[in-house]
Amino acid sequence: MKHWFITTDGSLKARWKKAFPEATASTPNTLSDQLKPNDVVWLLTTLEDWNALTTTVTAKGAVAVVMSYAPDDREALKALDLGARGYVHTLAASDVLRQVALVVSNQGVWVGQALLAKVLGGSFKALQQQGEGNAFQYSECLEQLTERERGVALAVAKGATNKEVARQLDITERTVKAHLSAIFKKLTVRDRLQLILKLAPVSEQTAN
Repeated sequence: MKHWFITTDGSLKARWKKAFPEATASTPNTLSDQLKPNDVVWLLTTLEDWNALTTTVTAKGAVAVVMSYAPDDREALKALDLGARGYVHTLAASDVLRQVALVVSNQGVWVGQALLAKVLGGSFKALQQQGEGNAFQYSECLEQLTERERGVALAVAKGATNKEVARQLDITERTVKAHLSAIFKKLTVRDRLQLILKLAPVSEQTAN
C-alpha cells in the first residue's frame, strides 16, 4: 500500500512526510498511470477537478481521502457520495493522518466528529420512530443523570452540536461541556459518539 498526495504542483508538506515517510507527491496528470489497488490517495480540494479525481481513484480500487483547508459538512458529504472514504483538514497533525489511514484502509470511514454525530443522530432518530416499542429499553441510563444532564444527553444523541445544545437549553457552551464530562463519567462512555450509540434506543418521549 502506497500513500499519494495529489497537489497542483506535486509538492509534499513536511507533516505529510512525517506521517508517511515513504509517501509520494504527484500532480493529477501523472497519478493514474502509477496508481494501484488499495493505495491511499490524498486529494486536496484546491485541485480544480478533485471531484472527478475522487471518482477515478475509487474506480481503480484505491482509497480516496479528500483534504480541505476549510472543512465543511456539505463538502464532506459530497466527497463521501463520490466514493471517498475520508475527509480531513489539509493541515491535520501527522498522528491524525495516520489514524485516518488506519481507519480508511480497513474499510472504515473518517469524517469530522461533529458531522458524524449529526449523521448518527439523524439515523437513530429514524430508527427510534420505526421501533417505538423499545422506547424505554435504556431508560435506566437516563435515570443515572440529573434532569439537566438528561436534556444535554438526549440533545447530543439526536446529533446536536455543543452550540446547538446550548441554544436549545439556554445555557452556555462551557456549561454543556461540563455536563458532558459528567455524563461521560456516569455512563462510562469515552466521547459523544459512544454516548449516541448508548442512547440510540431512547425515544424522544423519554425527555418528557
